[in-house]
Amino acid sequence: MPYEKSRELFIQARQYMPGGVNSPVRAFKAVGRDPLFIARGEGALIFDEDGNEYIDYVGSWGPLILGHRHPEIIAALRTCLEIGTSFGAPTRLEIELARAIVEALPGVEMVRLVNSGTEATMSALRLARAYTGRNKIVKFEGCYHGHADFLLIKAGSGATTLGVPSSPGVPPNAAADTIVVPYNNLNALESIFTRHGHEIAAVIVEPVAGNMGVVPPVKGFLEGLREITQHYGALLIFDEVITGFRLSYGGAQELYKIDPDLTCLGKIIGGGLPVGAYGGKKHIMEKVAPEGPVYQAGTLSGNPLAVSAGLATLKVLKRPGTYEELERKSALLYQGMAEAAREAGLTLSFNRVGSMLCIFFTETPVVDYTTACTADTRRFAAFFQSMLEQGIYLAPSQFEAVFVSLAHTDEQIQKTVEAARKAFAAIKYT
Repeated sequence: MPYEKSRELFIQARQYMPGGVNSPVRAFKAVGRDPLFIARGEGALIFDEDGNEYIDYVGSWGPLILGHRHPEIIAALRTCLEIGTSFGAPTRLEIELARAIVEALPGVEMVRLVNSGTEATMSALRLARAYTGRNKIVKFEGCYHGHADFLLIKAGSGATTLGVPSSPGVPPNAAADTIVVPYNNLNALESIFTRHGHEIAAVIVEPVAGNMGVVPPVKGFLEGLREITQHYGALLIFDEVITGFRLSYGGAQELYKIDPDLTCLGKIIGGGLPVGAYGGKKHIMEKVAPEGPVYQAGTLSGNPLAVSAGLATLKVLKRPGTYEELERKSALLYQGMAEAAREAGLTLSFNRVGSMLCIFFTETPVVDYTTACTADTRRFAAFFQSMLEQGIYLAPSQFEAVFVSLAHTDEQIQKTVEAARKAFAAIKYT
């Protein structure tokens, strides 16, 4: 495939933006090539500046569960542009999206809209500290909760891809009250609570980890989190920025039947526009200003464009049979790729929960950050390159998810499986 225009644009971009990109994983450094510059998208397809066509499994890193340019989202945005893009004042649309979120998620009785997942998580943790009067928080290795200073510790995602478990510029005291525990390890968590339980304000977790690849919770893990936090009076925060409205209409908390105290959202609730939200039990959320003393504000929070796109997305997702169809498509892709790997004589670790899946280039079952890091990133890079040349656009990192959308057709999924069959055969001897 020709990539001349993308190369030219990358040269220009590096003059004006660090690394030529506005988010690290977009740089393609982990797969040993320059990034593609995307010109447009349609359904499950994207097209780069050179005119090359790809079946897209990144989906803007998860928000585009309906695919690119879904007609109902486009219609909602056109209607919104007729009335204005931002007012810095309350609108009817904000109430509609807040109501939809509260009605959908079991653990949310009240919600505050913000502008990003990072803003949602850091605001939820500030609220948890204020509500409990405690300072320490617990996070899990490999779980990414945004780039706030006190959360950039063994944070998965781009940090893992680039070999940076934390970040320069984070003062030691900023992370002094953050305790890191292995994911899926209740014994380690119980040990921490035995020592520090009455100092811990909250445990924050991706209920299905999506930033060290896809790592589902082992049986009893989430239930154990709920039991331990309740026993010690700490809050349980579900970071559902990725899983919210993806694994089910009620998110991972509905799927696993866990009732968290606070929930963080993003991605899908903005329909592809910048958005975030945090919500939870009413008696906790009433501590947020102006109702209570915990301050948090945002100029563009709840802006009409993002809210309109989010409402249109949720309207489609709520229709009968939607998640059953998404599960069918996802299972078709997963089963086909797993079979293709076996045919090539490769023993790989495949993880899938709903429309999130990951192929780990390791024979070790991946259940946490340590086992995820056994993956052979060199072989993944070879696989990525082969798939890209065949018109399949995957995340340029071993430690990211494959996202299936409702826009993917059976024919496109079969084409992806055939591409994987060729890619696996080619890398078997690398």
